[in-house]
Amino acid sequence: MNGELAAALLKSFVVGGCICVIGQLLFDAAKLTPAHTMSILVTAGALLGAFGIYDKLVDFAGEGASLPIVSFGNTLVTSAMEGAAESGFFGIWSQMLADVSTGIAAAVFFAFATALIFKPHG
Repeated sequence: MNGELAAALLKSFVVGGCICVIGQLLFDAAKLTPAHTMSILVTAGALLGAFGIYDKLVDFAGEGASLPIVSFGNTLVTSAMEGAAESGFFGIWSQMLADVSTGIAAAVFFAFATALIFKPHG
């Protein structure tokens, strides 16, 4: 393994880990529910994306910043901003879910398939 790859992996691991630690602290120390924690992380990603900060974080950390839930908020906002630039107000709504629609559809499909196969608790 060369030094450049090792440095990229280390940055990715540290940044992704820090994002996860923040989420775990919100969940454990602040006694927030998983839904509240997820909402805060998505909103934080959206705000960082709106101000152009999240893209710099992704450039620095690569997948360590691209994979956690925070990137979902960033993707929603950047897609909406691109849609607004292309098509005005209605472009916000037509483009907002364009980049994440495949992931959302897959999550719904696999959740449904899992519920059919296994007995849900609740």
